[in-house]
This record gives sequence, structure tokens and C-alpha cells, in this order.
Amino acid sequence: MNLKFTTKLSAFIFGLFLNLNLAAQEVIVTDSTAIQAEDELAQNKTEDGDFKRKKVDGIAAVIGDYIVLDSDIQLMYKDMQSQGMSTAGITDCELAGSLMENKLYAHHAIQDSIIVMDAEINNYIDQQIGEMVNQVGSMEKVLEFYKKDTEEEFRDELFELNKERQLASRMQQSIIEEVEITPEEIREYFDNIPEDELPMFGEEVELAQIVVKPEIPESERKKVIQRLNEFKADVEDNDASFGTKAILYSQDPGSASNGGQISLSRKDNFVQEFKDVAFSLQQGEISEPFETEFGFHIIQVDRVRGQTVDLRHILLIPDVNNQSVEEAKSEIDSIRKRVDEGVLDFAEAAREFSDEKETRNDGGRLMNPQTGDSRFELSKVDPKLYEQIGELQEKELSRRLTEQDRTGRPSFKLIRVTKRIPEHKADYATDYMKIKELALRDKQMEAIEEWQKDKIGETYVKVSGKYRDCDYSSNWLKN
Repeated sequence: MNLKFTTKLSAFIFGLFLNLNLAAQEVIVTDSTAIQAEDELAQNKTEDGDFKRKKVDGIAAVIGDYIVLDSDIQLMYKDMQSQGMSTAGITDCELAGSLMENKLYAHHAIQDSIIVMDAEINNYIDQQIGEMVNQVGSMEKVLEFYKKDTEEEFRDELFELNKERQLASRMQQSIIEEVEITPEEIREYFDNIPEDELPMFGEEVELAQIVVKPEIPESERKKVIQRLNEFKADVEDNDASFGTKAILYSQDPGSASNGGQISLSRKDNFVQEFKDVAFSLQQGEISEPFETEFGFHIIQVDRVRGQTVDLRHILLIPDVNNQSVEEAKSEIDSIRKRVDEGVLDFAEAAREFSDEKETRNDGGRLMNPQTGDSRFELSKVDPKLYEQIGELQEKELSRRLTEQDRTGRPSFKLIRVTKRIPEHKADYATDYMKIKELALRDKQMEAIEEWQKDKIGETYVKVSGKYRDCDYSSNWLKN
């Protein structure tokens, strides 16, 4: 299997790790290197004393401390097909190679002391199970679907699968995180692309926006702060359970069901205000109510572990009322009218009136988070955004658009297409950021390939059965 195929499949495979082994048959292994033949059969005695024969799930490969099962590969086919992906051109060898690479990542993540916190995995499992229950209606139906006897058994298996997935993901990230590329390397990369192989970029647009949010009445702010202070006092004065209050009252969908529990390090991507408060508290201490863009919080620190804190938090989101919503609508309509009539410049209006701090100071200009520049390729934008701006001409202004922010409150915005760029062949000056991304990705792939080559050489690898006949680009057979 070639590296490019692996890279394309990697994101998909990480998603599949949640399901790969859930329906696997029991494996009979006498030691870490025992390999079952593909057609091996086991005999089981039935209740009436007769014997019946069944196929044993074989081991396709052993990679360090991990195994790849025959059933893993077959389940990958089923999962791909269930998601509408064609498997016509994909072979067992390619999928086996992908799985072996991911096992290699996970194995060396442990060797390199990459840590995945148990609390982090458990939080994710709580979200997974919650979504599953919402889909099928009950925990009993979830266990029946996955052929598990108890929730504890199901959670244990999900824990191992998720931990392996996270280890592999973080190992991959550690390989490429220090890979950098210079302007000279970018120029060389572009110059080495034959003229007839230069990539085509679809039609693109540059966008700016103005966002107006309904003002939260002061009475609602005070109400929420008072309620959080009551929770704090009840825990401190009456030994009430902070976790129970989080389950009952917190409006954070990611942590409420788990009693508000979060493990937080200084490097985690949390809002700064939250991190500042969390790392200012002593073990057992409860914060005063404080505000972030999500609402108002209180935090209780359960444990401090070096640069990580285990905490619980409660989030309450103040409401807006009908009057503030109507006032926001009137304001955005007034801005649109004045801009459309030429009385007010759009960029100046964004700087003066927009409530979105990320874009306000730059005249409302939007940056593409995928590419790091200001262009959005129309064929790749979110369908909802395309519906809003797909037919707008250059300098044209959208109608008033209504959206919900992260807290579920309504907000209103105007979008302007500041520039349209027709479909075109890659140009170094015009498409520098995209070319940089392609060149960096190519260099990262080379780093991963070199890492794989080195680590396969020093790792215990045993490939079994028909998988020994595969033509791998990586040296799994150590020939």
C-alpha cells in the first residue's frame, strides 16, 4: 500500500477505530506472537454433548503490543460501504497496511511516553454513549446492537479503542509538528510541478461580514450570577454535591452528564478566561462566577497534577428577550440600508458596529480556517454558507441573515463579497498560501515515511497468512 493511499484513509480510519472491534469474534491466543491460521476451526461442545465447528477469528498481524484481526479488515469494508464509500478499488492488503500503520503509531506513542488522560477518554465515551442512546432510544438497544451484556463491558471496550485511537493520532501529530518549510522550498516545490500538472483551483470569493447580537438584559445577567452563587454556597456550607448540581443544572452539553468533569492542561484549546480561573484555584476551591463567550461559569478544582487540573464546572447561559432581539434586527437593517445607499462604508461599519471581535478590527474580513488566507473556494465551502453567498456578485451585499451562536442565542449578520476570483490554474503569486500548504503537506508525508521506515525496523512485526503475500510499500515483511 502506498503512502498517499494511507494518508487519504487515515482520517477515515481514526473514525472507524470506535467500531472496528465491537462485533469481533473471540480470539484464541496462547501468547503475544501466536498467529491463528486463516482457516483454523475450533470445536465447541453444545448442551446435548455434540460438537460443532466454528471459524476462529484469526490474527492478520502483530505490531509491537497490538494485533490486527481478520475481522478488523472485514469490518472496515462494511463500515465504508455503510457510509456510502465505494470499496471496488480497495484491497484487503491496502486496509491491512493502513491498520498496521495505526497500530505502529499507537505502540510508539506509549514508548515515547505520550499520555492520554483517562478522564479525557471517559468524557468522550460519555458523549459517544449519549449520542448512541439518542439515536436508538435506550441503553438496552445500544447494548443489543453491539452484542454486549452490560454497560460496563461496553464502556471498557470503548475505552481501549478510543485510547488507541488517541495515541495514534497524537503520535502522528508529534511526527509532523516540528516540520517547517521555507519560502525557498515552496518556490522549489512549485517550480518542479510540470506545467501540464499544475493544480486547478475553482472559483473563489473573499468575504467580509458584520454581526449584530441581541444585548443580554442586565436583569438576566444578575439572575444567572445569583443562581451560581447559590450553588457555590450550598456546596461550601451544606456539603452539597457540585457534580450533582452540574448534572441537574449545567447547560454545557459536553460535560453536564458527567457531573461537569473536565481535565484541562495549559496547552488545551479552551477560552483564555476559563483557563485563567482554573489555574488560579487551589485543590477543593470553588471560583466566583465569571463570564466567557459561552455564558457564566463556576469551577471547582478536584485535583492539581503539575500542568493539568481535574475540575468540574457549571455553565449557565443568560437569555435574551424579545425586545433585545427586535432591537438587534432593527440595527442590522439600518446598517444594511446605509451601506447599500453608499452613506456608510462597509469596512467602517464593521469596525464601528459589529459584535464579532475576531473580524471587527479588520473591517469584517473573514479568514479561511482551512487555508489561512482570505479566499474561500465555492465548491468547498459549507453548504449553508454557499446558500448565503453563492449567487452574490462582487461588492454585492447579502440580505439580513439569522444564525444561532454557540450558546443557542440568535444573531444577525450581513455578508459582502469583496472579491470574486474565477476558476484558474495555480499561480505562484496569486495562490501562494495554497501552494505553501501543498508543499508543507508533501514534506510532512516525507517525514512520516522516514519515521515509518525507522520504526518498522526496530519494532516486533509478524504478518500472517495471506497478508504475507501483499506488496506493501512499507517493509512490514522485513525482507
